[in-house]
Amino acid sequence: MSQRLEEAFADHLQTIETVRVEMLPRIEAVSAVFIEAFRQGNKVLVMGNGGSAADAQHLAAELVGRFLHDRPSLPAIALTTDTSILTAVGNDYGYDSVFSRQVEGLAKAGDVAVGISTSGNSRNVLTAMEQAKALGCRTVSLGGGDGGALAGLTDHALVVPSRSTPRIQEGHILIIHTLCDLVEQSFL
Repeated sequence: MSQRLEEAFADHLQTIETVRVEMLPRIEAVSAVFIEAFRQGNKVLVMGNGGSAADAQHLAAELVGRFLHDRPSLPAIALTTDTSILTAVGNDYGYDSVFSRQVEGLAKAGDVAVGISTSGNSRNVLTAMEQAKALGCRTVSLGGGDGGALAGLTDHALVVPSRSTPRIQEGHILIIHTLCDLVEQSFL
C-alpha cells in the first residue's frame, strides 16, 4: 500500500512539474482571453462530463463568487448544472446536444466557451465547441494526453501531459486555480 501511495504522489509531482515547465505561457494567454472578454462585457461558459462537470462548476463558482479576494462578480455559467435543460435536451435531441443547445441559446460573439475533457473526445463537448465557434466565441479546452479532437478544435488548448485520468484532473484543477488567480488580480 505504501508503495502505491509513493507512486501516486511521484506521478502527481512529475505531472505538475511538467505543467509548470511547459504550460505557463499558455495559461497566461488564456487568462488574458478571460480578462479581455470580461472587460468587454462578455461571459465564460464552461462544460464537461463527470469529474470535468465538477471542474466546470468549480471554475464558474470561483469567477462568479471569488477566488481569494473580494472583487466584482464575473459572469460565468457552468452548463452542467441545470438538470431540466440537460434532461429535456438529452431526451429530445440526444446527449450529444446537451451543451451545444445551451451554447446556441446563451452564447454571443465575444464570449468564451471552455470545454473540459480528460480524453478530449467527448462528443457533447466537441459539438458545443463547434457551435461556439460558429457564433464567434473564443474557445478554450482543458484536456489530457494528446488533447484529442478537442485540442485541434479550440483556439487555446491546455493539455495536461498524462494518460492517467486522476493526474489529468489534478492538473486541471491547478490550471483552473491559476487562471482564477490571474483573472482576479486584474479586477482588484
